[in-house]
Amino acid sequence: MHMNSGKEEIPLIFSLKYKNIFFILLGSAIFSFGLVHFNIQNNLGEGGFTGITLLLLFLFNWDPGLMNILLNVPVLIIGWRILGRNTFFYSLIGIFAVSIFIWLFQIYTIQINLLNDMTLAALFAGVFVGVGLGIIFKFGGTTGGVDILARLIHKYWGWSMGRAMFVFDSAVIFTSIITYLNMIQGMYTLVAVYIAARVIDLIQEGAYAARGATIISSKSESIAERILKEMDRGVTVLEGRGSFTGERRDVLYCVVGKNEIVRLKNVIDSIDPHAFVAVTSVHDVLGEGFTLDENKKPIEY
Repeated sequence: MHMNSGKEEIPLIFSLKYKNIFFILLGSAIFSFGLVHFNIQNNLGEGGFTGITLLLLFLFNWDPGLMNILLNVPVLIIGWRILGRNTFFYSLIGIFAVSIFIWLFQIYTIQINLLNDMTLAALFAGVFVGVGLGIIFKFGGTTGGVDILARLIHKYWGWSMGRAMFVFDSAVIFTSIITYLNMIQGMYTLVAVYIAARVIDLIQEGAYAARGATIISSKSESIAERILKEMDRGVTVLEGRGSFTGERRDVLYCVVGKNEIVRLKNVIDSIDPHAFVAVTSVHDVLGEGFTLDENKKPIEY
């Protein structure tokens, strides 16, 4: 007898949440506004693929919105299996939304001349970029680029994601400094990038390295299998007993990176929307996947 498996049978378009799409669009608008009105207007660079689009703009006058699509979409398609189905489509929305908003803000530009106060320019650039990206990340999306490359490099070459992202961002900023930025603009770019990183952490509810999830469900075996298969994270199975019913049931405990918690919730919800899930902040995490790689060797950040 064939049983309907619930949400797994629902077409993809209905598994995407309108709330998430709305906030990804909002975050893209805030990010693009800051990029056009503070980074571009004040000759500040940026890290990652965004930094490359600014580099191409200032050197060759190539449109950053178009370059954002040309750079990100191929990488997103290559790495879609690593992201998962929903995150892939949320990321597509984020990439195209950022490009469209960059195009619009370049047409309808508000002149905010802060060249005489580069401290304010760097502050505003960092806050707008950080708020925009923080909202996008919080609601399950990405803007492509370095995040996907870092995951691919980690999978196929063994580098930690932190190390890969740091090396790539540093290379882009250094290239910007030796091509179109002077040393003062380069230093203020670093200030803006640092502020953006801190704002992203703040929006994602703290700067802890990880989140711990306690999961109680009648479908714990299926949930554990999906977490292991799709997220490459280990799950500890504990024996529990309800104090009221006396019923014995497996309790799952899983630790994931703070940027993976939305994906973890989506996995759980797709199997058992009635599962009890408690998420806590984890201050320090030691072991495989965080300080040790799959071969039990220390990970260098």
